[in-house]
Amino acid sequence: MSYSEKEALKQLTEASSWAKFSETGEYDHMELIDYIDELFIDVSRIPDYWITSILNTAFEGNASLWYTEIKEIHGRRSWPCLRSQIIKKYSNGTWIWQKTMSFENDKYSVDKDPYELCLRESKRLNVSL
Repeated sequence: MSYSEKEALKQLTEASSWAKFSETGEYDHMELIDYIDELFIDVSRIPDYWITSILNTAFEGNASLWYTEIKEIHGRRSWPCLRSQIIKKYSNGTWIWQKTMSFENDKYSVDKDPYELCLRESKRLNVSL
């Protein structure tokens, strides 16, 4: 293992730097997927086993239970396979409907940052379209 691979592994294994997903509130599993996809590209196609090992810390609560069950049923899988399983599980009609309703019901308030509203609405539009 080269020095750069060791450094990449060190950065990747710092659980505090990883995006988290617990499927509570207005959860967005796509943020976790996008985060991992960026790492996968940025760190010279890191091996799948690094990603799948570190996913243990990225999932919290019920999402962690689901991930543990997936590992027990299917064994160790590649990141593309896990990615499709996450989308299949969490990109359901109810989730899309909730995002659409959140988009329609969110209003601008003078005491809030308009930039934050635009970011939230942009993410919701990506789901609804």
